[in-house]
Amino acid sequence: MDPEDDLPSAQYGGDFETTAIPRYDSAKPADQQPFALLNDAEPLPYVQPGTGLAPGSYGSTAVPTEVGVLDEHRERDRRGTQDLGLLVLRVALGLLLVAHGLQKMFGIWGGSGLGGFRDYLAGVGFQYADILSYVAAGGQIVAGVLLVLGLFTPVAAAGALAYLINAVLAEAIDAHNEARLSAFLTDGHEYEVILVAVVAAIILIGPGRYGLDAGRGWARRPFLGSFAALILGVGAGVAIWVLLNGANPLA
Repeated sequence: MDPEDDLPSAQYGGDFETTAIPRYDSAKPADQQPFALLNDAEPLPYVQPGTGLAPGSYGSTAVPTEVGVLDEHRERDRRGTQDLGLLVLRVALGLLLVAHGLQKMFGIWGGSGLGGFRDYLAGVGFQYADILSYVAAGGQIVAGVLLVLGLFTPVAAAGALAYLINAVLAEAIDAHNEARLSAFLTDGHEYEVILVAVVAAIILIGPGRYGLDAGRGWARRPFLGSFAALILGVGAGVAIWVLLNGANPLA
């Protein structure tokens, strides 16, 4: 191509100067003020965010996330092996209560049976030993089963705590009658004191997530309900002792 072809012909009568570009605001009404350089910024082209973009690319709409689900997962991760430890503690205590309850109720595994248990309760000063033997042995079995299952754990643990408090006091009375109260904790009875502490710990910590109570509040974040269950267990144990026995093991 010849560069001279771009030159205008000799008959061209137009203006060789650059054509003036009209102002942006030249088509606006006379009463509308043009955009000033310092006062009003000229509008920029607006693009709808996320339009014309493939899913997952920059500018696409984010998928909403449930904050509660994330918090639950983070809380579960922070618990570590705590739930497994609570399961071991709960099952061990529950099986122990069930075994001793079956000994008292049916006399298996070398147990005394209801007759021997009734005589023991009467010997340490309990009133209504006939009825109390059924209630105590049956309640011990039920509380143990519920602890193993992790079902209604605060109530079951409170019942077990009331029973164990009376068991410790009854053993103290028995030791007092045999003039060996000074050697009470070194005579094998520290085992029952440890059981009282274990039950109280389960009430305060909760059953953990490995149980039928996993979806309940006292399994995730025990607080006021645990204090109430602890007070209920201690109060019930003391009330049973005062109303049905009333002896002072330290007198």
